[in-house]
Amino acid sequence: MSDDIIIKKIPKNLILDVDGVLTDGTYHYTIDGKVAKIFGPDDNDALCLLKKYLTIHMVSGDKRGFDITKKRIDDMKFPIDLVSTFDRLKWITDRFNPEETIYMGDGIFDASIFNGVMYGIAPANAFITTKQHANYVTPSRGADSAVAEACLHILEKFFEPFDPLNLNVDSVGVWQNKK
Repeated sequence: MSDDIIIKKIPKNLILDVDGVLTDGTYHYTIDGKVAKIFGPDDNDALCLLKKYLTIHMVSGDKRGFDITKKRIDDMKFPIDLVSTFDRLKWITDRFNPEETIYMGDGIFDASIFNGVMYGIAPANAFITTKQHANYVTPSRGADSAVAEACLHILEKFFEPFDPLNLNVDSVGVWQNKK
């Protein structure tokens, strides 16, 4: 094998923290407790572009708001698990090959997860040290197309760049590039 051939490792999994990544990270409370979270409109469409390349899974550490999160992720038709940030790297390692896994997170402890996986992505609103340890930081904040931007970055870096002028819709309404 020639020394000038570069073998690029291809990811097989994308794990997304929900709160602060798919949401804006805020919780809306009434006297009855947590009642709402804000999710962005573009992220699901972009995740559908990645489904043919990667296994996509969501995690949340928000016990009190998990039912709200689960409702949205179920509507998106992706799997979700309640996993503490402190247990996430072990959770990933037990279920996925971390050397084939991209993780997107925003919290103060997510940098340690980035250190244990193939590639780490943070949204613009991530904690400062988390952004410093990410392989890529999206220009946008959570719930404001950060996941969509991450998806397009992943397509360009590891698979094939997204071409918005060359699309069609398959039988179940998923956007795909025309070929």
